[in-house]
Amino acid sequence: VQLVESGGGLVQAGGSLRLSCAASGRSFSAYAMGWFRQAPGKEREFVAAISWSGDETYYADSVTGRFTISRGDARNTVHLQMNSLKPEDTAVYYCAAGRPWSDSYYQSDASYDCWGQGTQVAVSS
Repeated sequence: VQLVESGGGLVQAGGSLRLSCAASGRSFSAYAMGWFRQAPGKEREFVAAISWSGDETYYADSVTGRFTISRGDARNTVHLQMNSLKPEDTAVYYCAAGRPWSDSYYQSDASYDCWGQGTQVAVSS
């Protein structure tokens, strides 16, 4: 069982990146998928999540209107389109899969039991 992120890199402020997460080993089509990030010296924080069906999406206030989460057709992949990037978006971004108990649990990392290794995103000013 593995989640593998890709698409990170270095970009100037105002630029865009598209992160992808591919699941292997078992199907995650019935799982919610989320993105979290951790900046140096800070705790891991919620970024965005999407329900198993793709019908519901959730965003942190800090990224609303700039980031878009989506699932691939097979629902075993998830993407995070990041636009209008800011230096404060610099962090390691982690993909996660889980089954949040209700809407309010999508933002909790405790709701996710499978995590990727992370991909670095760096935004220069």
